[in-house]
Amino acid sequence: MLHAHPRIAIPPETRHLLEVYRRRERWGDLRQDDNHEKLARFIVRHRKFPDLKLDKAATRRKIVQGPPTVGSALGIVLEEYAARFGKPRWGDKRPLYLNHLPVIFALFPDAQVIHIIRDGRACVASLKRMPWFHGGAIQATSRWVQSMRMGDRARRTYRPDQYFELQYEQLVADPRAELTRLCTFLGEDFAETMLEPSEVAPEAVPDRKAWHANTHGAVSTAPVKAWERELERWEVAVFEALGRRWLRRYGYPLTTSRRQAPPHRLAMATVHLLKRERSVFMDNRNDGKRAKRYAHPVAAQLTRGQRALAEQRGELLPAPNPPVS
Repeated sequence: MLHAHPRIAIPPETRHLLEVYRRRERWGDLRQDDNHEKLARFIVRHRKFPDLKLDKAATRRKIVQGPPTVGSALGIVLEEYAARFGKPRWGDKRPLYLNHLPVIFALFPDAQVIHIIRDGRACVASLKRMPWFHGGAIQATSRWVQSMRMGDRARRTYRPDQYFELQYEQLVADPRAELTRLCTFLGEDFAETMLEPSEVAPEAVPDRKAWHANTHGAVSTAPVKAWERELERWEVAVFEALGRRWLRRYGYPLTTSRRQAPPHRLAMATVHLLKRERSVFMDNRNDGKRAKRYAHPVAAQLTRGQRALAEQRGELLPAPNPPVS
């Protein structure tokens, strides 16, 4: 829907953003041409880069010619993707970003984050259908609950112009109203083309991702209740026992009592949740340690807003090209 907007381009999942950020010490000071060149080569050789359908050599040159920060290098790739469609704004998408929003804002301090919230039981049913997901209902349940906790933290941490929540069920039931709200958050005018996302699906969704087949059809409410026939009763009971607080907060009706959840399976789901939360905590703690060791500017300096923020921090670097708005 966002990619269908005439001013916004959203690529397939790039997958290299967090990896590059965490390995930035490997390239060191990007003001040194050799380091900047090595980073550029790493990005264009990433396994997901071909999904963007960009010229490797041209993108590499753009990165090297851009401001020497990790955020700028990553932003230039997305900027080039948007340029393919003649659009001035770009974004990126990945559920994992919700666990690492401090990294996102370190790279793109003027970022706006959109959190799509969906009934977790539907998320569990959907994950179980994915060919790349090798867990079961218990693992999927812990993922959703942990993500909701991170979303709650984000809502309390970031300003209303930085973080926005949108519920999937409301979006598919009344896309015009919900997309108008979203565009207001983004500072953009609503565009009718957003109501026909299937028109741009062939260019925004790689053919190999057969599990995204629904993006090629009309917006539908059919998937909303599919979980009712796809999940076993114990899976629903365990999910509702662990995710009860969040289901209630977002108006999703409960169908079981906590007593109906098999104790051993509920215990397994709780352990998985604790492990996920510890993993995210350790990742974020390590990110903090890396930030202290890396003495060079990180944030993108591509837009006027980004460069104004960099100037306030005393990190502004020469820009070989005029910044965009």
